[in-house]
Amino acid sequence: MKTEPDRSAVASPEPDEGSGAKRRNPILRFLGEMPGLIIMSLILAILIKTFLIQAFYIPSQSMEDTLQINDRVLVSKVPYYFHDPQRGDVIVFSEPDPAKQPQRSFIGGIAHWIFEGIGVQKPDNPDFIKRVIGLPGDTVYAKNNKVYVNGVPIHEPYVKGTTTDFPTGFDKVTVPPDMYFVLGDNREASQDSRFGLGVIADPKTMPGIGFVPRDDIIGKAWVIVWPKDHWGTL
Repeated sequence: MKTEPDRSAVASPEPDEGSGAKRRNPILRFLGEMPGLIIMSLILAILIKTFLIQAFYIPSQSMEDTLQINDRVLVSKVPYYFHDPQRGDVIVFSEPDPAKQPQRSFIGGIAHWIFEGIGVQKPDNPDFIKRVIGLPGDTVYAKNNKVYVNGVPIHEPYVKGTTTDFPTGFDKVTVPPDMYFVLGDNREASQDSRFGLGVIADPKTMPGIGFVPRDDIIGKAWVIVWPKDHWGTL
């Protein structure tokens, strides 16, 4: 007896994608993926800034001639994961005595943190860039336009020339544990550790930052990336 083949087991041909099936527009597919790409990019940018490298803008003349106003520098956070700052390092650190934070809602605080993390919004308190002179336990003082660390004058080819219009000497001070004594390369126009410690007889009207706590140090400035005619490592 002749049996009919089981047609249900025979595969049917796939429909022609060019005619029967609707192919998704690649532009629409890209637009659908864009929110996820933006979120991933924001997260990556914040992680890089938080843990690896951050760009900083130089707003003042306190580090001339090493750094000029409007220079952009890259600051690496990686070196200080493995060792403490060394004498001569150019460091960026947060305000040692920050002002009170403004009142924000929970959502406003998250938004501020994100926008600050990607560099769109300014931080509530300024960051500073100076050169490390005194390490924890060092005794630092200056006289006759020379800075002495533990009784020995240090070589400072980076210092901009000084004049008699600004006090270049300061009294002896010992750097506490986990603190650093920092100075700007332009000693005539730098808000640094000389002020706020009472070691300068004539502080005029310039506010001081005193010693810099280790925990406030953000990273080490290592390269100037802009403007292009000022490219170079520090």
